[in-house]
Amino acid sequence: MFFSDAGARPRTWEASPSEHKKWVEVFKACDEDNKGYLSREDFKVAVVMLFGYKPSKIEADAVMSSVNPNTSGLTLEEFLNIIRKKKEAQLYRNEIRHIFTAFDRHYRGYLTLEDFQKAFKQVAPKLPERIALEVFRMSRKWNHTVSGFFYST
Repeated sequence: MFFSDAGARPRTWEASPSEHKKWVEVFKACDEDNKGYLSREDFKVAVVMLFGYKPSKIEADAVMSSVNPNTSGLTLEEFLNIIRKKKEAQLYRNEIRHIFTAFDRHYRGYLTLEDFQKAFKQVAPKLPERIALEVFRMSRKWNHTVSGFFYST
């Protein structure tokens, strides 16, 4: 559950009708000329409105490269799909951060081996202690981070 590379994936999430309506309204508000699509700049404004941050050039490039080549920007359907995925990722990161924080009892921003072993005992009490130790060592070997946090011995 701690490692996205180990197979943990966000559950499919569906927007509520009110959230879906909000996304459509943001799309329409950002499509000022009623073109039927969002340009790169329109998309950036929409992300600011929905998520409160301006997307980086890299993020905007990635989104715009996925656009149907027959259009000049993101259609409503493409926009809704991208926003749904962003929301899923946001919820997943928040869930991971919440789980991590529950095990970071000393508020250090990282887990020690002792913290890691206690966490494993709580969530999988019958799991052999050597498994928790191996997972901890592998995470250090790969220099793997969880939501920007690191492990320490």
